[in-house]
Amino acid sequence: MRLFVALVPPPDILDELEEFVTPFAADSPSLRWISRELLHVTLTFLGELDEVKVDRLLPRLERAAARHERLTLSLAGAGAFPGSGVHARVLWTGLYGDRRGLARLAASTTAAGRRVGTPPDPHRTFRPHLTLARSRQPVDVRPLLEPLSAFAGTPWTATQIHLMRSHLPAKGRTTLEYESLKAWSLR
Repeated sequence: MRLFVALVPPPDILDELEEFVTPFAADSPSLRWISRELLHVTLTFLGELDEVKVDRLLPRLERAAARHERLTLSLAGAGAFPGSGVHARVLWTGLYGDRRGLARLAASTTAAGRRVGTPPDPHRTFRPHLTLARSRQPVDVRPLLEPLSAFAGTPWTATQIHLMRSHLPAKGRTTLEYESLKAWSLR
């Protein structure tokens, strides 16, 4: 199973983001805009895990969640990967608020994954963001960055983490789908 640990913003926060972003999406056909049901904040990418590792991972994620307070966060601004936006493949909005608590939570979920055998990725550092759009080919998103940078969402409280499964497009499935396998409450 291809898995990751994530925060999922509440529906009213996604409503606010969707309302702000929709006009830009219509003017940017070269980008594949992420559908609402796929929007999330990745804490830890775990990759492919078999059922034995998943069974060992579940109690570790439960303990990780229990050690961390609920987080007050907000979505705001915009950015791109890679950074300048000239040859971007990802367009995102950032996270503000309790970023230190968010980084500690991400470190705990990553440690839980390492304890069951997920290999560390030296190139993957935690950069809190919510992906808005992607492109297979590099795209100049600089014209979008300034207007999207004006976005400042309402603060919300992250109350739980989710173990998410990616269902990649394959035989019988034409789109990417995410499934929440389990959720744990933060303190």
